[in-house]
Amino acid sequence: MAHDHDHGHSGHSHGVSADADRTKIAIALALIVGFMAVEVVVGIVANSLALLSDAAHMLTDAGALALALVAIQLAKRPAAGSMTYGWKRAEILSAQFNGATLLVLGLLIVIEGIRRLIDPPAVEGGIVLVVALVGIAVNLVATWTLSRANRSSLNVEGAFQHILTDLAAFVMTAIAGLVILTTGFDQADGIASLIVAAIMLNSSFHLLRESGRVFLEASPRGLDPDMIGGAMAAVPGVEEVHDLHVWEVTSGFPALSAHVLVGPGDDCHGIRLALEHAIHERFGIDHTTLQVEHRHEDELLQVEVADRGSSHSER
Repeated sequence: MAHDHDHGHSGHSHGVSADADRTKIAIALALIVGFMAVEVVVGIVANSLALLSDAAHMLTDAGALALALVAIQLAKRPAAGSMTYGWKRAEILSAQFNGATLLVLGLLIVIEGIRRLIDPPAVEGGIVLVVALVGIAVNLVATWTLSRANRSSLNVEGAFQHILTDLAAFVMTAIAGLVILTTGFDQADGIASLIVAAIMLNSSFHLLRESGRVFLEASPRGLDPDMIGGAMAAVPGVEEVHDLHVWEVTSGFPALSAHVLVGPGDDCHGIRLALEHAIHERFGIDHTTLQVEHRHEDELLQVEVADRGSSHSER
């Protein structure tokens, strides 16, 4: 029996490189940190939860952006020792942390926002409006800067979601300030905070779901293991495909492994190359680990599919 254990790399780079985006992230970070300090002071003076929640969110923005920069640097480190994939999943850890901070902060703002609806404090609407308008300008620049970055990376997308929700928060805060200034309706501050919290929780759900899929090694979105297995089984010479696994190491880095049986007299090496080519051309997967073996002549060809995507056969 011939054994062929190989890794198809095809000379391609893996993952989504955000190295070129470090300058954009650094610019956004400087804008956020500078304005956050101003907003904390003004929020306390104006007694505005909307402003203080914006400032708290901007603190998590700053942390998210700083973590994104660290994750980019870690992801560049080559595979070595026990880190056989390098540090590429540092980007996914960053995205999950960003999602978790959005979740916690959003829930805290919901609680305080409800309290303020029941017992609204006096809010300086004019100060809130002015600061919110300046915040909108600052966040528009930061949002535009990050929108030009490579957002196919969950790491960069996590940082972008923080900035985008902060922009929405300032818009709602400006509206609340205007309402308070013109009508004296202090509950507008709490209502604006609740709307911002809803936006934050939605972004949190997206980031936690997508990063969770990577950590649980679910197949990447748009790649159906059953379809991949069927396409592999259709390659001439392939008699059975089983132990098929498709997962994502980090954003844009899909990987595949499988055990393939071929006919007793077939060329294992040639069939493996044909499989790698088919997988790359049809599904865009370059990192493959295929164990290709000859089927024993007296071995019955198995066609039963025990689990979804686990076995694919053809004669």
